[in-house]
Amino acid sequence: MPFGTSGESCLFSHGVEIQALRPHWGRVANVEPHQEPGEGSAVVFRGTRSLCHEFSLVLEAKDIEHETRQDERSWILSVPSAVLSRAHDEITRYAAERSVPRRVPDAIKARPGAAIGAIAYVSILLLTAYCAGNGWFGADWLSIGDLQAGAPGEWWRAVTALTLHLDQEHLLGNLLFGVLAGMAAARLLGDGVAWASILGAAALANYMEILIAPVTYRAVGASTAVFAALGLLAGMAWRSRLTLRERLWYRSAPLIAGICLLTLLGAGNAHVDVLGHALGFIFGTAVGWIYARADVPNHRGRRLQILAGAGAALLVGVAWLLALTVDG
Repeated sequence: MPFGTSGESCLFSHGVEIQALRPHWGRVANVEPHQEPGEGSAVVFRGTRSLCHEFSLVLEAKDIEHETRQDERSWILSVPSAVLSRAHDEITRYAAERSVPRRVPDAIKARPGAAIGAIAYVSILLLTAYCAGNGWFGADWLSIGDLQAGAPGEWWRAVTALTLHLDQEHLLGNLLFGVLAGMAAARLLGDGVAWASILGAAALANYMEILIAPVTYRAVGASTAVFAALGLLAGMAWRSRLTLRERLWYRSAPLIAGICLLTLLGAGNAHVDVLGHALGFIFGTAVGWIYARADVPNHRGRRLQILAGAGAALLVGVAWLLALTVDG
């Protein structure tokens, strides 16, 4: 924002720079503003082009009139003499805030053995597909195990529906994406806790769908669990960045990326369970956020992994037992 000048006075000594955009910050020069009588403008900063433009943005945000220009040796940021002290205070405060070292999120040590849970996931889906395809126990597995809205009393359908698929393409897609997302979560949480959390979030999402979807609504597939795993990862990454001194978009990047993947992969034609995908992602994100807040990734004893994994497998078995028993 240019303005006419009749002269200049220097606020900072020649050769002094405010280190406002560098990893290691120097102190702001403790130089008192001075101004020569009769002059209409003052130099509030003299230094590099990048720093000059950075401070120009600071003054612009505070609606302080200013001008940037270049002389033979450096770039100069000038302000009207009347607002010299205010401009000095704003730039000094900004540099001091930016000089605080940025905290880097603690790295989570990846756990080995993530393939164990993935193998169990694949085995359960393939075994269910085989039993359903051959009509074991004389039952129509699809009708007794699918998600049916308006039947909250049959809670097991929220679990059994996750293991059923309409065709081979449906099954293979969920196997592939489920293994990738599940193994990524298992590397952070451990195989047992990760897969139990994915199952729990997906089952809660399915049960919510039973409660709120139209009474004629029916759905099957492990895709809700896939998006629960995606949400679990996004939630943990998002929570770990919330305390960083960064811009909101940077801190929210994991959540935004997860939502973009949900939009890209979770929507489709009329036969896609968009509601289930969205609910799975939401519940997974909530679980991931809570885990990161409680520092669960750093408390992953082997006994806990075994108990969590066994509990998840037991829940699937009990759900199918109830489905077959009630049908019979």
